[in-house]
Amino acid sequence: MTHRRQAVRGLAAALAALVALTAAGCSSKAKTGDGKQTGAGGVKTGEGVTDKTISLGALTDMTGVYATLGKSVTQAQQLYVKQVNAAGGICGRQLELTVRDHGYDPQKALAAYTELEPKVVGYAQFIGSPFVAAVKPRVDGQDKGLVLPQAWSASLLGSPYIRVLGATYDVETINAVDFLVKEKGLKSGDKLGHVYFEGDYGENALKGSKHAAGKAGLTVVEQKIKPTDNDMSAQVAALKQAGVKGIVISAGPRQAASLVGVAAATGLRVPVVGNNSAFAPQLLGTQAGPALEKMYWFASPSLPIGADTPTAKKLVADYRAAYPSDALDNGIVAGWTAASVFGEALKKACAEKDLSRAGVDKALLTMTSYDAGFGMTHDLGDPKAPSSRESVIIQPDKSVPGGMRTVRPPFVSDAAKTYAP
Repeated sequence: MTHRRQAVRGLAAALAALVALTAAGCSSKAKTGDGKQTGAGGVKTGEGVTDKTISLGALTDMTGVYATLGKSVTQAQQLYVKQVNAAGGICGRQLELTVRDHGYDPQKALAAYTELEPKVVGYAQFIGSPFVAAVKPRVDGQDKGLVLPQAWSASLLGSPYIRVLGATYDVETINAVDFLVKEKGLKSGDKLGHVYFEGDYGENALKGSKHAAGKAGLTVVEQKIKPTDNDMSAQVAALKQAGVKGIVISAGPRQAASLVGVAAATGLRVPVVGNNSAFAPQLLGTQAGPALEKMYWFASPSLPIGADTPTAKKLVADYRAAYPSDALDNGIVAGWTAASVFGEALKKACAEKDLSRAGVDKALLTMTSYDAGFGMTHDLGDPKAPSSRESVIIQPDKSVPGGMRTVRPPFVSDAAKTYAP
């Protein structure tokens, strides 16, 4: 345990040092866009905006622990940009999306942020809550460019510029525990297992499970793991010995598949619910596939890609046409939602004739009921709050598009309504 804490502190120190270096390296650079330049059509411009283009950044993971998610998010955003440009662009300008793959490496992530920062108006994607948290002082201080991360940690709340789309991990986990209690038979006095990544993601989710457990009279049995831990045999054995009646997992798809597969094989047949990043439809083709369809659910900040909505159906058709060899998953929904939110903010900023970073940030605050077409209405008027507290409970099902079907539509549990992230 001591070694793990030291490792986490070491990572935090390294990130802090890198941020200090990158801040020092660019603090002397003159900003090219202060919101006072006037471009075509009498529109104020700034970093990342010319008379012909609007440049966005995407800091993704296409080769690391979240490679499947990163690929889907990125391709969905590239598709959005292509379609917007084909329709004439925004504010008489074509969108450009510059992608950098950091491979879930902190040095690469921070270097990519620093490289793109003077060249883009903001970021439609930034995977990795630890990395987003590391650049937060720069974003809030000198840079002030809008960041829409594919990360849902409550630690990112409060920034006027880093905006969480959907429920944070703690709120999402509270809703997941409510599902276990209301629909899977957990009751006061039962034990609830929670397997979670060390660090921001897992520990934020753990706060949610403890809050929900306290309200429901459950006892949480913790199992902390590292992102490099792929075999969950030891964790399953510990949870089985503890007598848990249900399990929450806040980790990656590999860990979820191992957990459910080992639990089924060893006779621990209890319901398992994961956070939104703890599933990929590709898992249904593995040995764990049958167990996942029977024992596993996960909470999501949106309806699945195979949802019965006009936006979802069109996106499925367009994505399949653009990327016929790639699987459908909810990374597509996350990427499309973030791109469309950014696009809507740009349109509103254009209407106010201000495409500077300040103008885009101001425009986003007016979006208090934005519907991206996947079952959720996003309120972006309060930087201190997630854009929604709703969750959807989804079950793996290889017979439906995207391998996921909705078993509980968007809802907010009573415990989540009063919880302060």
